[in-house]
Amino acid sequence: MSMDLQRLTSLLRQCIQRYDMIQPGDRIAVGLSGGKDSLCLLMGLAALRRFYPIPFELQAIHVDVGAGMPEEALRQMADFCQAQQVPFHQVKTQIYQIVFEERKEKNPCSLCAKMRKGALNEAALSLGCTKIAYAHHKDDFIETLMMNLLQEGRCECFPPVTQLDKTGLAVLRPMLYVEERDVIGFTRKYALPVAKNPCPADGATRREDVKQFIRASRAQFPNIRESLFSAVERLFEEDRHA
Repeated sequence: MSMDLQRLTSLLRQCIQRYDMIQPGDRIAVGLSGGKDSLCLLMGLAALRRFYPIPFELQAIHVDVGAGMPEEALRQMADFCQAQQVPFHQVKTQIYQIVFEERKEKNPCSLCAKMRKGALNEAALSLGCTKIAYAHHKDDFIETLMMNLLQEGRCECFPPVTQLDKTGLAVLRPMLYVEERDVIGFTRKYALPVAKNPCPADGATRREDVKQFIRASRAQFPNIRESLFSAVERLFEEDRHA
């Protein structure tokens, strides 16, 4: 059975309250890529905003990296935001040209992500936002932990809340309890206007390798995802009580 909007807002609320993510008067920028995860997050937060006991505002920001996102996809993104009663902002950049054409990066994801975050932070500050919400779901947390273990020998993962000292912004990841399969079902149930990722590196990343590794390992270790997520939560609890 597909996740519905009520279930999504319940999972978002659990995470937001557990990690004290929202304070009165917060203006939260949602990084909107046009993919299923960010559309799901925006719709969930827009619905939650209507009854959450702490008032907050939302702004949707799409960082156009210059990779050729179709105009129709951008129009659908803007229409979707209007339907959620969330202002839509497009930030045009030359990130694609810099990363792929000028520097010809062999491993482009790190630099591209850094530049996209910089553009998103700048836009959020210009709109008077206090926080930025990213659409990392439960599987992203699990895969990040595994990537750090396999590649760098570190038992680490990005936290639910990150304070950015240079900008004063806080980064929120409210989809900690939302599984990717539920996002997929939600996307189909509500016919979200998902835009195809124009990046040439899409689907050929180290993260995708780890995703496939975890999936293949379930034959020998049926509870591998649950065990990894328990490790993620323990990390966060240790940080909270440090």
